Amino acid sequence: SVEFVLLRLWNGTVVLILPQIERVCGMLFSSFEFLFRFLPVFLVIYYLTPKKFRNVTLLGGSIVFYTIGEAGYITILLACVLVNYTLTRLMYRKNTDGRGIRQKRLLLLALGYDLGVLFFFKYSGLASGLPLGISFYTFQIMAYVIDVYRGRIPAEQSLLRLGTYLTMFPQLISGPITNYADVRVALGRERTIKARQLEEGMKLLIIGLAAKVVIADRIGTLWNSIRMIGFDSISTKLAWMGAFAYSLQLYFDFAGYSMMARGIGKMLGFELPVNFRYPYISKSVTEFWRRWHITLGRWFREYVYIPLGGNRKGKARTFFNLFVVWSLTALWHGANYNFLIWGGILLCCLLVEKLFLLRLLDKSRVIGHLYVLFVVPLSWVAFAVTDLSELGVYMTRLFPFAGHAAGVINHLDYLKYLNDYAPLFLLGVLFATPLPETCYRLIERKWIGRVILLGIFGLCMYYLAVSANNPFLYFNF
Repeated sequence: SVEFVLLRLWNGTVVLILPQIERVCGMLFSSFEFLFRFLPVFLVIYYLTPKKFRNVTLLGGSIVFYTIGEAGYITILLACVLVNYTLTRLMYRKNTDGRGIRQKRLLLLALGYDLGVLFFFKYSGLASGLPLGISFYTFQIMAYVIDVYRGRIPAEQSLLRLGTYLTMFPQLISGPITNYADVRVALGRERTIKARQLEEGMKLLIIGLAAKVVIADRIGTLWNSIRMIGFDSISTKLAWMGAFAYSLQLYFDFAGYSMMARGIGKMLGFELPVNFRYPYISKSVTEFWRRWHITLGRWFREYVYIPLGGNRKGKARTFFNLFVVWSLTALWHGANYNFLIWGGILLCCLLVEKLFLLRLLDKSRVIGHLYVLFVVPLSWVAFAVTDLSELGVYMTRLFPFAGHAAGVINHLDYLKYLNDYAPLFLLGVLFATPLPETCYRLIERKWIGRVILLGIFGLCMYYLAVSANNPFLYFNF
């Protein structure tokens, strides 16, 4: 059955919200349950725990966090830890003749297990559900196994430390994808959390929460409204507004989660990697994907693109390598054809940029930005609309000269939504640039900076209290 949620906007409009994903995690970062129950209780226990036993507390807390929403799949996660721990220990013990045949067999066995489990649950159609976070923690453990095989890091001797690394709740569900080398030192020592570290973590947590509940959830109601109206009944202007709205929603939703994850990580004594660097200020699609979901891009670069030869073997081989990477990137998000279309759009842009366009875009201060703001929202439409027939309808609304305008009832429908959502669009555009952060850095250590942060937190609490508790979009992957 499908459940619907009625949400009253700030202007009194009531919107019918369709669910974004098939099921909701039992405990979201952007929920009262997490912010005022789980996190404070866990932090008190964590800080009171003797330093040498904090990994035990973190592992236990992470298991509790996961089982609240995914009790049926906790065994899959723990089995992933145990299998890869055992195989990498065997690989490391027998590594007396370099990367020999025995090590390669153990590597293939570990990767075969990880990819097999991922394929069964995500692509085979045989499983009844998708374990939350499986795409993220599978890529993390595969990176660990490959790095052990390559000799970049030694195999972890402690099952507790490896288990803590993989199940760490700040980054377990939606990343950032964290290499073992990023946290190995912190996992192996008696972590000391300084007051400045705790303060920085709280700032990131609050700002990330605001990105989610103040911007992403609010502007996302426009996209949901358009889905309710029906793509065949909207005007071209409203269709483009919807594309821009979804682009901002996805960015602030995912970037907000990643920022909250980094903030919680800091409060626990870990430095998790940055996952977004203002991608919408880019001048090319190439630059955009260096700034968007950075840890996933790093994973494909280090474990697929470079091993295939990267750009070292001529243009033809480079293009083939990019084709492989973007095909896998699309499939990582899902097996639906719309993801292949999304990946294909971006791959075409990247290839054209490598051939000649990038040189032209780099010379311009304006054209490159306009190009990105046209292409990227267009690609996100293919990302968002899973039904190909519906996607085709939406494309004819974006480009009416390619189809027909039959079915559109009101060609001025965009005016009402523009009036309602203009402040949110302006807010989204502003905070998609480094300007607010640059200004805040000037006052963050002063009393006014703390007052602003407290005000932002209060605004987040208000929106959490009056609106539906929307899950993070990337929980679906």
